[in-house]
Amino acid sequence: MSDLAAQPAVIDLNADLGEGFGRWRLTDDDALLSVVTSANVACGFHAGDPGTMRRVCERAAAGGVVIGAQVSYRDLAGFGRRAMDVPADELADEIAYQIGALEVFARAAGARVAYVKPHGALYNRCVHDAAQAAGVVAGIRAAGGELPVLGLPGSRLHEAARAAGLPVVEEAFADRAYTAEGTLVPRGEPGAVVEDPEEVVRRSLGIARDAAVRSHDGTPVTVRARSLCLHGDTPGAAALARRVKAELAAAGVVVRSFV
Repeated sequence: MSDLAAQPAVIDLNADLGEGFGRWRLTDDDALLSVVTSANVACGFHAGDPGTMRRVCERAAAGGVVIGAQVSYRDLAGFGRRAMDVPADELADEIAYQIGALEVFARAAGARVAYVKPHGALYNRCVHDAAQAAGVVAGIRAAGGELPVLGLPGSRLHEAARAAGLPVVEEAFADRAYTAEGTLVPRGEPGAVVEDPEEVVRRSLGIARDAAVRSHDGTPVTVRARSLCLHGDTPGAAALARRVKAELAAAGVVVRSFV
């Protein structure tokens, strides 16, 4: 066996955090921060407010969890999941604005914004839309220099990031259904979210160890990822995240941040 073959699988666990506004709270931030290695923090456009951003950054920094900016379309009412048409130059400004806002609180907590991940409709749009992907990348360059970009393998977002000299980090989803083409099944379709905890664990292990997952129609799909997303807005998310992490460790998978 070669040295390369003997190396253990390594994966990051990320979750979307800070997804609240005012008195409304969606994610159990403290519980998830005790499990994940990277925190995608909402920056105020789909969720999040200054106090929430500050608290999540403080707790992430205290726990050694890497802080990432989860940028979105300006869509509080729709939680960033509604399709929007935003000119690329305007989108770039809004991306830079969101990263800058989170950076203030990350720096105050003794940390920094270490990567960027789009949210919701923007994430899905940037899989195929080169213009929107270019807008996101331009905003990242304006605000953060050479921040890594977390996204779907093979996406237009990653193409644009590589062309601009930004590092890319490939991401997979244990609790979302895949198409046979390796993209995510839209949330509006039946079965788009995988709710069975046993299946989420099986998919997590398959992605981390074998770079493989089955699509919604049973087709084997190759999914090479350095980071695994566990959504924080599903019931029992923190308990499920703890179980996934424990099962990965038991299978010899090293869980650590990509930063």
